[in-house]
Amino acid sequence: MKPPRGANAAHAVSAPQLTLSLQFADPRHRALLPRHRVARWVRAALQADAWITVRFVDAEEGRALNRAYRGKDYATNVLTFDYQRRPVVQADLVLCAPVLEAEAKAAGIAVQAHCAHLLVHGTLHAQGYDHRRARDAKVMEARESELLAALGFADPYGR
Repeated sequence: MKPPRGANAAHAVSAPQLTLSLQFADPRHRALLPRHRVARWVRAALQADAWITVRFVDAEEGRALNRAYRGKDYATNVLTFDYQRRPVVQADLVLCAPVLEAEAKAAGIAVQAHCAHLLVHGTLHAQGYDHRRARDAKVMEARESELLAALGFADPYGR
């Protein structure tokens, strides 16, 4: 790979490497969410090399996982299971396709735009970002908005 124009090779910073496993409980989503797009959206939020599995699940699996790991008896849009942050981020991101689709429809946005947002959101969680406290939420949401704008998507928080 050539260094950026005008950059000394010793000063060029390489982008984090991503090893991605992509899984679909329902193969219909494979065409809507091709690997190269999912990888681009996850990679945009990475600050370190990562091994990430992204799994799109149905409502039943999403509900079972949310109940087992968060004690909440409903399917949620995205769950992040972060196992390691250093030296390589290791995480599973589980997106519930029916919830994702319903939220996108209700918000009047494309499913791909909402998916990009949830993948950026989950990838940030895998690296330690959180939104439980208002101050932390503000930082995380600002970062999401910045990354999504760089990817060509509208601000998901309407700012």
